[in-house]
Amino acid sequence: MQAPSKTGEGTAKEVFLALLKLGLTSFGGPIAHLGYFRDELVIRRQWLDERAYADLVALCQFLPGPTSTQTGFAIGLMRAGWAGALAAFVAFTLPSALMLGAFALAGAGIGRPIGEGALHGLKLVAVAIVAQAVWGMARSLCPDRTRTGIAAGALPCWHSWPSCSSCP
Repeated sequence: MQAPSKTGEGTAKEVFLALLKLGLTSFGGPIAHLGYFRDELVIRRQWLDERAYADLVALCQFLPGPTSTQTGFAIGLMRAGWAGALAAFVAFTLPSALMLGAFALAGAGIGRPIGEGALHGLKLVAVAIVAQAVWGMARSLCPDRTRTGIAAGALPCWHSWPSCSSCP
């Protein structure tokens, strides 16, 4: 495995282009985004190894806001310093913000049955994408029976947390 990249080994332009690709094509929410980041930045580009990525994601889950946004920002920082962090944030966040605004404007003009059907179709696609991302990350984050058991035991609490009565 390759060690995590050090600040300054990449360029802000390199980070911008990589994260812009993800910003334009990633769909499905933060969990799916993390799967896309892993595929593109860990496996394909090898900017950091699996262990460093898992540690980074764990750290970013403690921060307020979307984990995927902070993970992208942190990877940009690691790869190309503060310019890389800013490039990652803009490249990953701006496309979805612009598309959301465009869909909001267009949604007012779409008829109710068509709009509801399109939204239902997008939800189905999102479920498949998130499932694929979770499955891909599960193979590296739960490689043995102990960790798989912990993840399986936590699953019932995930949906209803913090109101789950069987969770501490």
